[in-house]
Amino acid sequence: MSSHQIILLVFIGYIVFAIDKKKEAFPVPVVLLLLGISFSFIPYFSDLKITKEIIFDWFLPAVLFVSAYQFPISDFKKYFKVITVLGTFGLIGMFLLLGVSLYGISGFFTQLSFLECLLLAIILMPTDPVSVVPILKKSSKSSKVADVVEGESMLNDGTSLVLFTVVLGMLVTGESFSFINFVSEFFLVSLGGIGIGVIFGWFVLKGLHLTSHSQYKVMVSITLAYGSFYIAEHFHFSGVLASVASGIIFSWKLGQSEEETELRRSLDGFWEVIDPTILSILFIVIGIQATQHLSLAYWEFILLIFVLTLLVRFIVLKVIFKPISYFTLNEISLITWSGLKGTMSIVFILSLKANSVGINDLLISLSFGVVVLSLVIQSVFIYPLSNKLKS
Repeated sequence: MSSHQIILLVFIGYIVFAIDKKKEAFPVPVVLLLLGISFSFIPYFSDLKITKEIIFDWFLPAVLFVSAYQFPISDFKKYFKVITVLGTFGLIGMFLLLGVSLYGISGFFTQLSFLECLLLAIILMPTDPVSVVPILKKSSKSSKVADVVEGESMLNDGTSLVLFTVVLGMLVTGESFSFINFVSEFFLVSLGGIGIGVIFGWFVLKGLHLTSHSQYKVMVSITLAYGSFYIAEHFHFSGVLASVASGIIFSWKLGQSEEETELRRSLDGFWEVIDPTILSILFIVIGIQATQHLSLAYWEFILLIFVLTLLVRFIVLKVIFKPISYFTLNEISLITWSGLKGTMSIVFILSLKANSVGINDLLISLSFGVVVLSLVIQSVFIYPLSNKLKS
């Protein structure tokens, strides 16, 4: 990806985001995605590629940190139990149910092994509500649904990454599934990432009060976002959860400062430029690369998988919320529809390409197809659906 191509993509992205500021319910990511698909037919952009390393090492820490830092601590405390259950046990339940369902129906379309079905299921589990949360907050009377959807996405990225790593490892190496090893690795990687994010965040933020210059405090936030991520990854823990944990600690520490309003203004001034810049490049390039792997030969199977992801998500949410009667049926339906696929799913797909040994190319094609369908259909219809179902 050349420098002039990057500048052009960022410029195009800024135009789209500028339109978003003036239009209600304007789905920015899907517009960027469709632009990317159209650009794939232009020779100037056709060879433009993005790797798993670029997304995972450069883009992801910033996106995760911003979402965690900007998520209100009061809302995190209020919905802590709900967010935690959805981002861990809820996601595992969806993953298993979808994997078994895919294995049951795949024989009507193609031949996929059980492990391949599980791998496809976990690719489609993490949510990326960047395009729907602002719409939900505008259209609903209460921000409860938007807060839960946003909070869930912060945790399920880390959970899904651990699951993906385990399942991909078994598929590539031919190892058999061990429940005890799976559970122990899951908790070790997850808790280790959270622990490093909290500890690193705590020590770095101890020095926050040593300077009154806001630009240095912005630099501290950059150090936190990337430092916690890379340290956790170095020790084979979850860098995703480390960045999220450090972002939450950072937000909590700011809340204790007498200069919180001024500090947040400086931080927002920086991160609210970085975030759309990253998203502009990311979603346009996703559109360009997705076009190379989309297959019309399996469009019926792709559509069915997409429907299954929604159905499975709705069933698991209904089961989780039924004992506590915390959400109405309309709110559960909104939370279901708001579970778009996005950045983390693309990281997984690109990881498949990088670990091509023993990987069925059809998995990549099916995954890209469902992600594109999810981004387009769910983004476009979230506003009318939220208006219709709002309590």
